[in-house]
Amino acid sequence: MAERIRPSTMDKFIGQQNIVGPESLLLKSVKKGQLFSSIFWGPPGSGKTTLARIIARETGADYYTMSAVSSGVRELRKMIEFGKTNQSINKVTVLFIDEIHRFNKAQQDALLHAVEDGSLILLGATTENPSFEVISPLLSRCRVFKLKSLTSENLSAILKIALTDDVVLQKLNIQFENNTQELLIQSSGGDARKMLNTLEGALTLAENTDSKYTITKKAINEALQKKTLIYDKAGDYHYDTISAFIKSVRGSDPDAAIYWLAVMLEGGEKPEFIARRLIILASEDIGNADPQALILATSCFQAVHIIGMPESSLILSQVTAYLASAQKSNAATLAIGSAGQKVKETGTPSVPLHLRNAPTLLMKSMDYGKDYDYPHNRPDHFVDVNYFPDGMKPGAFYKPTNQGYEEFIRKRLSTLWKDRYE
Repeated sequence: MAERIRPSTMDKFIGQQNIVGPESLLLKSVKKGQLFSSIFWGPPGSGKTTLARIIARETGADYYTMSAVSSGVRELRKMIEFGKTNQSINKVTVLFIDEIHRFNKAQQDALLHAVEDGSLILLGATTENPSFEVISPLLSRCRVFKLKSLTSENLSAILKIALTDDVVLQKLNIQFENNTQELLIQSSGGDARKMLNTLEGALTLAENTDSKYTITKKAINEALQKKTLIYDKAGDYHYDTISAFIKSVRGSDPDAAIYWLAVMLEGGEKPEFIARRLIILASEDIGNADPQALILATSCFQAVHIIGMPESSLILSQVTAYLASAQKSNAATLAIGSAGQKVKETGTPSVPLHLRNAPTLLMKSMDYGKDYDYPHNRPDHFVDVNYFPDGMKPGAFYKPTNQGYEEFIRKRLSTLWKDRYE
């Protein structure tokens, strides 16, 4: 069905107005017949292939497709020679490469000269970030267009076209149970192809009475079986999702954090990966505002490593909720960054003699450890002495906040080091 209702002209293309809108560069270039090599980057079912076909059709170019999964350098070279022949008679050749991110460096290298001299207009489609998956020389010769998941309004419009214009569906009296149409759209995740495939599947399960096909929620759910999440554990969405998860925890929103946690787990993410991120976050974003956070996060990693899925989801949910709800401080993170910068500026320091260890008689004779005042020998377990390198002015790299337990730390340090902590 998706193939049958695929639009053939730009005015019938639905969605992606940021790319094909009236004032867009792409639309203007198509109208003028001035094509350029491009990379279409976007999720499945967002219109990458359709857009490439329309561009070739509306400019009168010869259009050829190639799959990065099944094609090699030999096929590419044949295509390049064909493009050169066409160029000699002023004929434009458009080569559409689906999943171009799967091409290796040698395959991508083979395209460089052809794209450079215009013997081929390359239109590549990828679901992965081309910054990481397409070699820089080829990427620099192409324009990158970022496609978005289709909106509910876009999918609704496509569904209407399918029901009224498709040669098969228009002959059927199709009805939807209450809110079933909305379920079909929402469960498609912005993927038009998935929506249409689900509709076809649901039709085989539809109730057929009095020449009417009634599509029920049950039929939609059975056709879906399990909602396919756009989650590639090695791809761009993987990093976007973990970023959303971490930022939700950092932002103290346990509900959003657990939602993104569920997205990752349902997508098949390894629980150990999530647990490791929580350990980092416990220090980076919570720190001494709640020292229990690091202990709990570390225990979480150990637990999920032992338990495995699906029960690990319970442990991850508990710890995520705790860390998101905890008071936050990045004081320790800023401290090590500031201290590291100081070390880079000053170089390797000489350790003062009184701070050096003296395990041998020779070292003692050289005054290693001399005059070191052991703090625990004092009633308050504190000695006001310089622990920094000789000649270096003591500075406050660690600046405790007033959050949680860190407020207690701040008050104590301000008492001990009055010249450093006001």
